[in-house]
Amino acid sequence: MAITPPDQERAAMSVPLLPRRHDSLSSSSSSSTSSSFSASSDAAPMMPMPTDASPCKPLAVFRDAHRGGGSVSCLSLCGEFLLSASTGADIVAWQQPDLRLFARFGGGGEGSVKALAAAGGRVFSAHQDGRVRVWRVSRRSENAFKLVAALPTARDYLGRVFRQASYAPQTRRGARRRLWIEHADSISCLAVAVQDGVVYSGSWDRTLKVWRMSDLRCLESVRAHDDAINAVAADCGVVYSASADGRVKAWEKGKSAGSTHSLLAVLVARDGVSWNAVAVSADGAAAGRRVYAAGSDGHVLGWDRQGGARWNLACDIKAHAMAVLCLCVAGDLVCTGSADKTIGLWRRQPDGGLAKVGAVGGHEGPVKCIQASVCRASNGCMVYSGGLDKSIRVWWVPNGSNAEQRRPETDIKDHKPCVFLR
Repeated sequence: MAITPPDQERAAMSVPLLPRRHDSLSSSSSSSTSSSFSASSDAAPMMPMPTDASPCKPLAVFRDAHRGGGSVSCLSLCGEFLLSASTGADIVAWQQPDLRLFARFGGGGEGSVKALAAAGGRVFSAHQDGRVRVWRVSRRSENAFKLVAALPTARDYLGRVFRQASYAPQTRRGARRRLWIEHADSISCLAVAVQDGVVYSGSWDRTLKVWRMSDLRCLESVRAHDDAINAVAADCGVVYSASADGRVKAWEKGKSAGSTHSLLAVLVARDGVSWNAVAVSADGAAAGRRVYAAGSDGHVLGWDRQGGARWNLACDIKAHAMAVLCLCVAGDLVCTGSADKTIGLWRRQPDGGLAKVGAVGGHEGPVKCIQASVCRASNGCMVYSGGLDKSIRVWWVPNGSNAEQRRPETDIKDHKPCVFLR
């Protein structure tokens, strides 16, 4: 249920960050993750930037952004709104471009919100209780974000509960029998494939499930990895999954009706590394899209899709001293958030490398989630970050022509140039 914030909470966000122009923002999706803001948060003065900081402008800091004191778990861009969620289970909608508090919803005891995704007038939230909740977005209603379903739906349950074939094999003795349409553990990530009309959910139970947007039915469950799935991204008929088992995989659905997803390629396999985020650049033809993944070893890898089941490794850089927890792409800007409490800013290069713009400090804990949107009015990008320090920070990064870039970093000499095919 959406709650309209009281006047004193709206006042906390009354100062515009940028001139209000609703047509000036275009968003880019991120992996792993998404962001959170809270109605009770106050805008604090920006902390001074380090001397080696990148050429970006800090705009705002929101401390203790969510009720209950939960850390910021995810961020997502939804049209004119920035959505944020927390381990306290509440979701807050902030209206762009001035980021005024618009509504608060959720928080009904479903467990912490692990991921957010938005498409087609609906918001999808993934929860610790293993369910995906669907919210309808309507500016005409008093409740702008209204809960309309929890997946799997009751209709989906009733259609399968009396069929033996609908139950998943038991993985351990004494475990409750579950339908294959249910996640057995926390859902960690979501991705929307608008052109295919489906939503993907990845879970710590190692499965990837496919939900049809038209009727919210579960179409398929894929045993995708040997450990927890941390991130998913969908693009041009291909879904990418990143896991704690050290692998990033590409999957594709068959062309015939009723066909299932099959493994196209394993982009990387590194034992001892947990891949925490994956993102796809949203420009260019399908065969020219670039895929990025970020790992617990501090590395960021990038691949160029060559078409079919072939990807070429374009870059492998040591982006942070500690684990990279989140990653997003907006235009030619790549942003990374790390357990070292910094945000890395990078520019995509035509040859596949990443040119480092700089590192942004300010968070007092690991940076858990990050999002960015291209702002044509200001000739730059808005970057939003959420951390385990319970704060949300907002930055403005000028376009590449305004920022001094360092030498592109590729660092691929010790790695094979092509991915493994199935």
